[in-house]
Amino acid sequence: MKKLLSGNEAIARGAYEAGATFASAYPGTPSTEILETVAKEYPEIYAEWSPNEKVAMEVAMGAAFTGARAMVAMKHVGVNVAADPLMTLSYTGICGGLVVVTADDPQLYSSQNEQDNRNYAKFAKIPMLEPSDSQEAKDFVVRAFEISEQFDTPVMVRSVTRISHARTPVELKERMKPPLEVKIRKDPPKYVMLPVYGRKRHVVVEERFKKLKEFAETFDLNKMEINDTEIGIITSGISYQYAKEVFPNASYLKLGMIWPFPEKMIKDFRSKVKKLYVIEELDPFIEENLKIMGVQVDLGKDTLPICGELTPTIIKEKVAGIPEEPFLANPENIPPRPPNMCPGCPHRGMFYTIKKLKLYATGDIGCYTLGALPPLTSLDTCVCMGASIGHSMGMSKALGDEGRGKFVAVIGDSTFMHSGMTGLADVVYNKSYATVIIADNRITAMTGAQDHPATGYTIRGEATHAVDFEELGKALGFKHIVKANPYDLETYEKILKEETERDEPSLIINQGPCALLRRALPKAKKPFYVDVDKCIGCKRCIGLGCPAITWNAEEGTNADGKKRKGYAVIEPTLCNGCALCYQLCNVDAIKTEDKVFYGLVENL
Repeated sequence: MKKLLSGNEAIARGAYEAGATFASAYPGTPSTEILETVAKEYPEIYAEWSPNEKVAMEVAMGAAFTGARAMVAMKHVGVNVAADPLMTLSYTGICGGLVVVTADDPQLYSSQNEQDNRNYAKFAKIPMLEPSDSQEAKDFVVRAFEISEQFDTPVMVRSVTRISHARTPVELKERMKPPLEVKIRKDPPKYVMLPVYGRKRHVVVEERFKKLKEFAETFDLNKMEINDTEIGIITSGISYQYAKEVFPNASYLKLGMIWPFPEKMIKDFRSKVKKLYVIEELDPFIEENLKIMGVQVDLGKDTLPICGELTPTIIKEKVAGIPEEPFLANPENIPPRPPNMCPGCPHRGMFYTIKKLKLYATGDIGCYTLGALPPLTSLDTCVCMGASIGHSMGMSKALGDEGRGKFVAVIGDSTFMHSGMTGLADVVYNKSYATVIIADNRITAMTGAQDHPATGYTIRGEATHAVDFEELGKALGFKHIVKANPYDLETYEKILKEETERDEPSLIINQGPCALLRRALPKAKKPFYVDVDKCIGCKRCIGLGCPAITWNAEEGTNADGKKRKGYAVIEPTLCNGCALCYQLCNVDAIKTEDKVFYGLVENL
């Protein structure tokens, strides 16, 4: 039976068909749907959202040590978080198969960098497979489990955004029975990495890698296609599809196993073609390793870009020298559509107040990172998960008393659970006066409303314990903890002023659920509207950056006879009654039929 699947859905299907019984992850685009599909479609597999990628890796390791087949999935930067256990896992090896999925994000569609995680496979001296479509995504996961158990090693499977989210037909197969019995297996010399054992395991790693290199030479996922020998192309993954579209008659060496390299096969392929091109996204990973082997490369990153994802158009222009006509006749006439926080987002009131008070805001990874963009422009740093608190801590020590009342750290609830607790402990332990805001919108909003340890629900919707941020703050030693409503601008401003001026650390917990979740609440409020006769065109409401509020530049006269150069307009289908604009309007031009608004209701 065939089914149209995205790469992420196919990866989940591969784990199912391979007989996996354990899957863990932390949500992150473009990998999120892998575990969501496992949880929704395959009850035979235990699935969990872990607090972060390091924990996801460690629990998957624990499952594999018993003989279970386990998969752990994350986006590319998540591997940075999981790298600590991953590197030593290469030493310990596994028992049951362990597959590590890295979903890279060339072009930074939803990331803070576009690192090339093929380098991690080389760094850890473990094999990596790279599929080029959904069928291969499924099949490669199955093969990855087999290789993992055959060579006692974790195996990485690398996807990219175009593989993760594109759909192609997939031939489905039945679920197989896992080959090993699941049980406790005591073997300290293998699994306890004391130096006395670790030194011996390093030798095992090097011997294993030699065997993997031999295995790569005959591995059937490395495929040679000899056609026109004028040009030979070595490539892998989605780059193979792009190259094939531009050079359908060229000869190809498609590397299904991107590490280790099949050196003999590569040299054999080179001997069959006149010119050798290497077509790959991001780093010159293949190209540099070919040069180390002494293989002549006629075209690579000297011609193709090292930044951003490839496309057939780029390959046509850069390699074939064929200019491509633009898809749109007048692309310059299309207005830009920058990302924006949703109408009614609880973070908007927070950032409006931060900007008004001219506070420097150390930021983090989440929807609220959009607070850095106009018109709010009130977020000043964003590096990695959890860094906001550390940045604020460091600033307080560097600035001394001069910094008091001038900056604040902003971190979301899911990001806090991921990487914020240790930084928060540092703030108290090392006597900072930093103020930390946990923007609690009760969900992992940026990646599509996934649960986390503070929501009270598991990935399959089962009720569980919810972490209480206030009690956690008390346990860590905070004396000043305030629960705040970011929709109540006047009160929120007072709280920010008071807490940032303290000479001791303080914790502000914003209480405002994600705007998309609030739509499901009872008592949905009617939208606001603008009384055009009263609007004076001051644009205070426009400064919120709310997508529901637009500007009509038509000049006119208001009810008081004063001329204006336009007026605000509220789109009723977008407005969900947060009341921020209502609070900013000084002339009573913004109205609603409701007398109580979401933003001003306690205990949402």
